[in-house]
Amino acid sequence: MKTYIATRTNTDINKKAWFMMDAKGKVLGRIAAKVATVIRGKHKPTYTPNFDTGDYVVVINAQKVRVTGNKLKEKQYLTFSGYPAGLKKTSLEIMLATKPDEVIKRAVRRMLPSGPLSRDMLKKLKVYAGAEHPYKKVNFKNLEV
Repeated sequence: MKTYIATRTNTDINKKAWFMMDAKGKVLGRIAAKVATVIRGKHKPTYTPNFDTGDYVVVINAQKVRVTGNKLKEKQYLTFSGYPAGLKKTSLEIMLATKPDEVIKRAVRRMLPSGPLSRDMLKKLKVYAGAEHPYKKVNFKNLEV
C-alpha cells in the first residue's frame, strides 16, 4: 500500500467544496478550530501537509459569537506601529462591537502554521458580521461545531 501525496497533477484544484457555518451562540475557539481544520484540508483523506487540499468556509453572524470566562473584558488584541510608544491595545469586547469578522479571522489564522501556504489557505475563509453574504448561488454544506 502506498502513501497518497497530493500534487497539482493528481488533485483537481478547482473542485473545492463550500461550507457554511453560523456562529450565532457558538464558542469562538471551537469555531476557529473547526474552520482551521476545514480550510487546511485535514478533514479529507487526501490531506497533504505541504499542499492546499482544503475547502472554502463562509462564517455568518460573527457578531453573535460567544466567549467563555472573563475573555470579553480581559482578552487584548495588540497592534504595534513600529514607533516608540506605538503599541495599541483593544479588548475583545470593543473588537466584537467594531470588527467582529476580524476576531474570527485572527483566531483561525493563529491556528494555522505560519508561512506562504497558510496565507493562501486563509484566503478561503469568508467571514461576515451579519446573516447577509454575497454567495447566494453556491450550494453549501453545513458545518457544525
